[in-house]
Amino acid sequence: MIYVELFISFFQVGILSFGGGYAALPLIQRQVVDVRGWVTMTQFSDIITISQMTPGPIALNMASFVGTQMGGIAGTVIATVSVVTGPLVLALFFAVIYYRYRELSVMKGILWGLKPTVVSLIATAGIGIFTQALFTGKSAFSGTVLALLLFTGGVLLLLRGKLTPVKTILLSGLFMVIWNLVERLYA
Repeated sequence: MIYVELFISFFQVGILSFGGGYAALPLIQRQVVDVRGWVTMTQFSDIITISQMTPGPIALNMASFVGTQMGGIAGTVIATVSVVTGPLVLALFFAVIYYRYRELSVMKGILWGLKPTVVSLIATAGIGIFTQALFTGKSAFSGTVLALLLFTGGVLLLLRGKLTPVKTILLSGLFMVIWNLVERLYA
């Protein structure tokens, strides 16, 4: 039964994830946290973090992690295949339509109108993740201050320091190792 549920849940995510991986996050959250209860919101946030640190699309990585947790290797295969099946078929269909009708003003209007909607999906996911990151920690205040410091530092390093995401993640991890060592010394 879990395999059928994994297939249905991740097929729905895949087929409805217009706008890419980040736009899929609210859909994945709805399926795996809200509807199915397979993971908690904290675990979901952790899986997002791990998915960002591993190569590949975030929806595919998340399907693999949740599939493994819920159904082992078979669950991984089923969740991963189901999340890509729908988009593959849709992409092939839309590619044919787009190349045939791309010069029509109706097609241009549809594409223009979809862009802000996709941005709203990405923003919704970002706000949810940001809120979750801010209010986790040893206490609400210390967690918020530390998360805000890491967030601000990450943004500044990515925008001003021109660091790659990998280097920014490594620096953040190093910062937390040092933070935990100092915290233990003075505890």
